[in-house]
Amino acid sequence: MLIAVLGGFAAALMVIGLGWARATPLVAKTDVDPAARATAQDELTAPKAVVLGAVEGVTEFLPVSSTGHLLVAERLLDVGKDPSTKDVADAYTVAIQAGAILAVLLLYWRRLWSMVAGLVGKSDSGRRVLVGVVVAAIPIAIVGLAFEKKIKERLLEPGPVIIAWLVGGALLLVYARRWDEHHEGTELDAITIKQAALIGLAQVLSLWPGTSRSLVTIVAGLAVGLSLAAAVEFSFVLGFVTLGAATAYELVKNGPAMIDTYGRVNPLIGLVVAFLAAAIAIRWMVSYLQRHSIAVFGYYRIGVAVLAGVLLLAGRI
Repeated sequence: MLIAVLGGFAAALMVIGLGWARATPLVAKTDVDPAARATAQDELTAPKAVVLGAVEGVTEFLPVSSTGHLLVAERLLDVGKDPSTKDVADAYTVAIQAGAILAVLLLYWRRLWSMVAGLVGKSDSGRRVLVGVVVAAIPIAIVGLAFEKKIKERLLEPGPVIIAWLVGGALLLVYARRWDEHHEGTELDAITIKQAALIGLAQVLSLWPGTSRSLVTIVAGLAVGLSLAAAVEFSFVLGFVTLGAATAYELVKNGPAMIDTYGRVNPLIGLVVAFLAAAIAIRWMVSYLQRHSIAVFGYYRIGVAVLAGVLLLAGRI
């Protein structure tokens, strides 16, 4: 029942957000050719919205890179294939992150509420985590805004994503050999500013598509001395903030053009599916990592990199 309620809330939130973005001319509206718009409306059908929403939800918080998976999925589904609507398609894949973000709200609301309590001086541990999240979010905000255009132009392609999948997969397999050593460590309530800053600097690496924000933040958290549970939870809470900011930014920037091109219904379908898929994926990953090493994600990354390479050589993506 709670998931259904929050799913409805996710839909309502996006309606409000998209409506506000359309009515608020903070940035120049992306021009979409009328003919291209008609074609794009056929590109993002309801079934495709479901597929992309599921891909986003499942991969957002797993250390496998949602950006890489969405890039390949878009190519396979021919979404955003027209250059004039590429920005709109990219905006859609960012906008449906709101569903995954709300999944974190569902599963970690107590932690997020303690951070709110810390903001008003009613929780010392909440304040400590809040400060840590703010500190960790600063580096990626600065670098992301400074290099956003270059990253999209030069790295948001199958080649760089495949390289990141392979490198990240190999590193995970090496790191997995010491996995059992990391179940003990500093709990999240005791995180220091130094630890948070180092995790934040590591998070900048995730700006390379295919790297995975979850991968670098979890591994960095373990490397600076957090326990496994603390590293995973901090990664999710940090994602709630950084992904939330990125989603809001994209909605303001390209939300109006996305509405004009795709309408409201299909983006909402993608968001709700992403919410449900992310909630399931997060619960599964937390449980899995308590009993197994992270090696399975290393093997998966290498496997999906090989598959993507074959599709690239075949000219399919």
